[in-house]
Amino acid sequence: MFTIQEIQTERGTLQYRRETLTGYRCRISPVRIRRSIDAEPTLCYLDDGCPFCPDAVDRATPTFEDGTRIYRGESVTFPNLYPFSAWHTVTVITRDHAVDRFDTRQLVDAFSGMTESLMRVSGYPSINWNYLPSAGASIVHPHLQGIADARPSSLAERYISAAQQYALRRGRLYWDDLAARERDSERFLFEDEIFWYASPVPLGEREIRGILPISCLDELEPYIEPLVSGILRIIAFYRRLGTHAFNAALFFDRKGSRRGHRVFCSMISRINPNGLSMSDSAFMERLHLEPIVLTLPEDLGGCFRAR
Repeated sequence: MFTIQEIQTERGTLQYRRETLTGYRCRISPVRIRRSIDAEPTLCYLDDGCPFCPDAVDRATPTFEDGTRIYRGESVTFPNLYPFSAWHTVTVITRDHAVDRFDTRQLVDAFSGMTESLMRVSGYPSINWNYLPSAGASIVHPHLQGIADARPSSLAERYISAAQQYALRRGRLYWDDLAARERDSERFLFEDEIFWYASPVPLGEREIRGILPISCLDELEPYIEPLVSGILRIIAFYRRLGTHAFNAALFFDRKGSRRGHRVFCSMISRINPNGLSMSDSAFMERLHLEPIVLTLPEDLGGCFRAR
């Protein structure tokens, strides 16, 4: 499933890891944890001017074409005012502006609302979460983001395509073989309806993945509650390790596809929020492997010459 090349440096062991299915590579340098750059978190965030707070959300956020928003419990779902996808929606998770502990009902309602919004379009959907500014959240108020495009994002495309080829060659699902291998490894975490393990070739610090027994978004509803339960366990685990900020993404194949894909949830921990930790690297950069860029390259030449 993956390979490891290990070298010894003067400071310790360095590993180069490569995932066989996708060719994705990472480097693991355990000695760098000694830098202790992840300080105690600063979680005092004012709600002044927040468009997601209850007194502002209905006037500061857009509606769908029919003039509505989706309400589920505390959550509110609406189109993203500044989209970077053909279909891009936002789900405000809680009424409270700054939240350190989520309960099951809050997240179940939020994921349900987001799922409904993504079911309105075709394409390749994903559900995503940047929690806190150091994880790329531009607004502190907890919220999910859903995107869907005619083509999957870079990471999703790698897995969907490669898993299809794996199934054609071997007559088995890659994800079933992976779970069977990881179930007996030191990376296994827990299993109910969803299989959770530490990714052997991680996309980021402390990456944990959950494999669902489904392929597409329209199959998600019965698994929202176990998914949320698992996510809450991972968040609690991160807290015990001293980590507060994180990114999460849930990757789906296109509706009706039967190509051997399994929906999977990926979570990575990020540096704790502090006065210097606002980040422009969020779920797209870290989990989809597609950077969101604000400036057209064609504009840079003219801007350079003009200045």
